[in-house]
Amino acid sequence: MKHTGTGRDETKRRRIYYNGSILTMEEKERYTEAVLTQGDTILATGGREELLRAGGKDVLPVDLEGHTLLPAFIDAHSHFTSAAGTFLEVSLKGCTDLLQIRERIKRYIRDNSVRKGSWVRAGGYDHNLLKEGRHPLSAELDLAAPDHPLVVQHVSGHMGALNTRALRELNIPADENAVPGGRIGVADGKPTGYLEENAMVEAVKRIPMPAVKDYMTAYEKAQQWYASFGIATAQEGMFAAQLIPLYEKMLRRGNIRLDLVGYPDFSSMPEVRTAFPESVGKYDRGLKIGGYKIFLDGSPQGRTAWMRTPYRNSSDCGYGTLKEEEVYRSVCQAAKEGAQLLAHCNGDAACEQYIRAAKRAIRDGYAVKAMRPVMIHAQLLDRDQLKGVRECGMIPSFFIAHVLHWGDTHRRNFGEERAARISPAGSALKEGLLFSFHQDTPVVPPDMMETVWCAVNRTTREGILLGKEERIGVWEALKAVTVNAAYQYFEEKEKGSITAGKKADFAVLDRDPLKTEPEALKEIRILSTVKNGELLYKEEQ
Repeated sequence: MKHTGTGRDETKRRRIYYNGSILTMEEKERYTEAVLTQGDTILATGGREELLRAGGKDVLPVDLEGHTLLPAFIDAHSHFTSAAGTFLEVSLKGCTDLLQIRERIKRYIRDNSVRKGSWVRAGGYDHNLLKEGRHPLSAELDLAAPDHPLVVQHVSGHMGALNTRALRELNIPADENAVPGGRIGVADGKPTGYLEENAMVEAVKRIPMPAVKDYMTAYEKAQQWYASFGIATAQEGMFAAQLIPLYEKMLRRGNIRLDLVGYPDFSSMPEVRTAFPESVGKYDRGLKIGGYKIFLDGSPQGRTAWMRTPYRNSSDCGYGTLKEEEVYRSVCQAAKEGAQLLAHCNGDAACEQYIRAAKRAIRDGYAVKAMRPVMIHAQLLDRDQLKGVRECGMIPSFFIAHVLHWGDTHRRNFGEERAARISPAGSALKEGLLFSFHQDTPVVPPDMMETVWCAVNRTTREGILLGKEERIGVWEALKAVTVNAAYQYFEEKEKGSITAGKKADFAVLDRDPLKTEPEALKEIRILSTVKNGELLYKEEQ
């Protein structure tokens, strides 16, 4: 794409995009020949010659060179600061045994001359892919970092391990149930180093954060990372109070180029509102506080998701993290304020708890539907629960890429029949539900075409077709990361499709997804991303 005049002095100029496949994501007219924009706004769609005349003599032509333009993708759920943090830690992704984990950490400490006594962070390992089939122990991590407190986080973010020095500095007790809604590994009267759910969350909160200046650089890299996948709107899926200084500095510098939507928990919201009063419910310099976030359970691949029936070959059903009254009060408080509520629900028991609380709040007169409550992940939301989701006006945001990344793990954890019903997008569509998709970055990269591929093909790493009846078409999958995601954010009038009056947020793909073989969808390349009419990302040649 030849996108001319991208400097700040050109931002109010009119541009016409043409000579390609322009996919509007509008039901009535899926394609248009050309798009006319001015600054950050779409002025019109229609024929090229007609729009050239409407644009006037100074209109800037943007030649798509036969490629495909569609609305920029919208990230329905991720953790933006955690994604940035991956640029400041040891990457353990792809490790196949504990020795590789140890060697990567040792090499990072050596190559970066990490001062003795300084904290070292590592992340991205998956015990399901390790030869040992388990999480590392503190004694094993001591071999990797004997002179540093060390934390390693599981790829899910729900669990991890500390070495002995870190256990000592954080004063982790030898009490399995010391943290409600979490668990501490204990053996022979001593902590093993393993922590899960709230125990892990609370420990990480107490670890010193990297320097603010380092985070500023990491935020720049993270924004480019998201944009490289065609994303122009991203999410801070748990806006803890500890992030306030980082966002204050980004706002002062004017460094936010994506639209970022933050969701604090109930304890952090008062501080966040005080710090960013102009961002509550609307964008201020790229930041919007969208509502509240709560966690109701853990992760299915870690066997901590809360299930109505036990995991395979076990009597364990996982566990919830909040009591019934806590969930009910959260729903009521958000509805009372007119603030959206996002609830992390992986297991069907957690999904049921959220539905129960929402139904009760509706009976008690709270305007729950108006706040468009979101069920984040909805991995094991089952078919018999879809009617309840619809009755509450909930939006399931499926982490459908689990089919690829952990579908085989779910087959082992739940059996073939139950695993086939994870992320039931096909059934949700039949039920008339509006749903979105997300990648939960940094759990997996924010690759929305991978998400679309997963929804259409539902193929696991081992090549198993997981839930044929839950497959959906390319059009509906694309809606989940454009039109539907915009609706989830209450931004359907500004984003999600290419039509007059909406934002000039575009992604340019090397081919048309609707005319691509389903198996090849994740091979589609993102050539460029436009945000508010400005070129935000362009693929290197």
